Amino acid sequence: MIAAKCVRSLRVSRQVSHITFGTYSMAELTHFDTAGQAHMVDVGGKDSTHRIAVARGTIVMKPETLALIRTGTAKKGDVLGIARIAAIQGAKRTADLIPLCHPLALTRVTVEFLVDDGANAVHCRSQVETIGRTGVEMEALTAVQVGLLTIYDMCKAVDRGMTITDVRVLEKHGGKSGDWVAA
Repeated sequence: MIAAKCVRSLRVSRQVSHITFGTYSMAELTHFDTAGQAHMVDVGGKDSTHRIAVARGTIVMKPETLALIRTGTAKKGDVLGIARIAAIQGAKRTADLIPLCHPLALTRVTVEFLVDDGANAVHCRSQVETIGRTGVEMEALTAVQVGLLTIYDMCKAVDRGMTITDVRVLEKHGGKSGDWVAA
């Protein structure tokens, strides 16, 4: 939304060299050039470093649905096992889904699910690693989303009211910007 408004503003006058929207300027939105055109960021000059990103998210459901997952009796099979494979595949295919995301050679993807009876939820945590010139936050987020979407798909026949929530990056390591951990 921010980028779309910035681009619309630039179409009015391409002579503008510095556009701001809220507290962000076009210079800070790295996927846009000074003319407001989308482009893939050039990472060619960056050093290859060990990059790690951790993301998490939650799917909330009826207690009966959670019981099917816990006991492995869902009609479509092993929900968490299939969701884990889907999440890993999602991380590997991120560049096919997010248009300006660099295709990366991932060195490691782990996905963990925690069944939370108290919250009637399944929590998903992914950790993605590479040796490369750009971070793996998008891959970690995609892994979580695809894992949770797979749980939804496999259980929607018994619970269409499931809610995917709280998907976020928890931490990232490596690269010029160093380490970042969510508060």
